[in-house]
Amino acid sequence: MKQTTGKTPDVQPPKVSGRDTRKAVLERGTRPNVPLRSVFVQAPLGSASRHGRLKEFVRRSDLRALRAFLIVVACCSKENADGWTTTHDSAVWARLLDTGVAATDQAARTAAWRTFKRLQDDHRLVRCTRKPGSKMISVTLLREDGSGEPYTRPDGKTPADRFINIPSTFWTSGYDEQVDVPSLALLLTVAKEKPWCELPADKAPAWYGWSEDTHLRGLQKLLELKLVERRAHFRVAPLSPTGSTMVYQYKLAPRMRPRRKATAAKPAISTSPSGA
Repeated sequence: MKQTTGKTPDVQPPKVSGRDTRKAVLERGTRPNVPLRSVFVQAPLGSASRHGRLKEFVRRSDLRALRAFLIVVACCSKENADGWTTTHDSAVWARLLDTGVAATDQAARTAAWRTFKRLQDDHRLVRCTRKPGSKMISVTLLREDGSGEPYTRPDGKTPADRFINIPSTFWTSGYDEQVDVPSLALLLTVAKEKPWCELPADKAPAWYGWSEDTHLRGLQKLLELKLVERRAHFRVAPLSPTGSTMVYQYKLAPRMRPRRKATAAKPAISTSPSGA
């Protein structure tokens, strides 16, 4: 029988997205939540200024650097053998940071490195190193207050060591790709506060360091994305014409609340008589 040979089909490598890469990083860490010190958002009561390092990202409208810092925290949420350091090829970092969108491979790698340099030089939140001629970039997490001090895992025992938990679904479900600077800043702010907190816009400049307009735009975007919930609340105001005033209160939507770590199911206990 005559045999025919067909053409060898073109085999193309799969396309791996930034979300795929972020998901792989989080799955490797096996943590349902990523801890972030609250001082990144706001300094403790009694501090000379209540502003946290987050203010600088908002002021510069630097979404790429803010998202990069949060994914570095996620990468380093479990201590590595060489400290709180994560090392990847610059192409992997480029995917993690989404710098490869509409860019050449080299441009994407360079953009990732420059982003880490901003986090290091402008914010003192990481230390990044790259050996001459190497494509590997090592990023070491520093303390979230921008002091440049070494990072330690927060335990919540002191006001300066209190932390919020960002659920891994923030990245794996792609919510990090939908937020802008104001909404990401307000998401971290709502996460820092107790459920059903009031967030008056006129207090934003003093409490957080950004404008009332930024504050309101951030909250509105979060409501549109259904990442927070809002309710009206009436407060007694004896000197007002109606005797009360209405304010809004906010809390994280269920999809953004910290996840409980899954526990192994306990084996069933037999109720049969012994020896049955």
